[in-house]
Amino acid sequence: MIAGRTVRLFLVDGTPSGVLTAEIMNWTGKFTVAPRSQLSDLASREEVKRSGIYILAGEDPKDPSEYIVYIGESDNVWERLANHNRDSKKDFWQRTVIVTSKDANLTKAHIRYLESRLIQITLDAKRVKLANNTNPEITNLPEPDIADMEYFLSQVKMLLPVLGFTFAVSLPSPNQKNQIDVSHKESPTFKMTYGGVKAYAQEIGDEFVVFKGSTVRKRKTKTLLETYIQMRLRLKEDGKLEDSKDDKYWIFTQNVPFSSTSTAANVIGGAQLNGRTTWLEKDSQKTYAQWQEAQTE
Repeated sequence: MIAGRTVRLFLVDGTPSGVLTAEIMNWTGKFTVAPRSQLSDLASREEVKRSGIYILAGEDPKDPSEYIVYIGESDNVWERLANHNRDSKKDFWQRTVIVTSKDANLTKAHIRYLESRLIQITLDAKRVKLANNTNPEITNLPEPDIADMEYFLSQVKMLLPVLGFTFAVSLPSPNQKNQIDVSHKESPTFKMTYGGVKAYAQEIGDEFVVFKGSTVRKRKTKTLLETYIQMRLRLKEDGKLEDSKDDKYWIFTQNVPFSSTSTAANVIGGAQLNGRTTWLEKDSQKTYAQWQEAQTE
């Protein structure tokens, strides 16, 4: 049984798009989140002048479909943010996330450890572009401190998706249940064979994850929307697709999440498809739609 969590959100100025704080009950950490347009509103907040880690996130100006993240640490987060605000290399920056401790017990060694671990986790997840030029080495800490920081980090990872940031969420592999976050509900494995492809996927949480080794048809129909054509090209450019031996297909080099079954089906099949009927449950051969309907009975 997964234990529930109480998350407390506070809208500082009473609007959902402004500054907000977030806390998990019985946890010493505190999130402060703000759009870059309201950066000046953070200047008067005491928690952002403490030691902590921070995240700058936003769309890639050259490709709005891509997301960029920068992760940093500082003894005084506000001063560092003010410096970043003058940096032309941070033009992608749209939202700010600051993580501090309510009891002010995070030392320089602690925040450096958290920074390097969060960068490592983000790199492993392969969901976004990371703007950091380097990956700092993990700070040596006493064993009890490492245990404390790993727990602190687990709470950070739990709260980030609640606030709309999924860059640190790892992708599961088929038949490797230990890699799947148990807090995410998972579906059976689905298979797609349209146009000769062999693709396997699983719905985990709110994402439809296509597994590494699945094939993608290179040929596309005239009805395929430009959005999906660009997604296919981007996957190829990012190295997430590689040529197969017979040159008729691409092969996924890693697990790739999609927002829906239809998005995955259109990209993989190179045609305008209804993912709810194209994806079949691997064992029962029920369509995704039939499987989903059965869940509500």
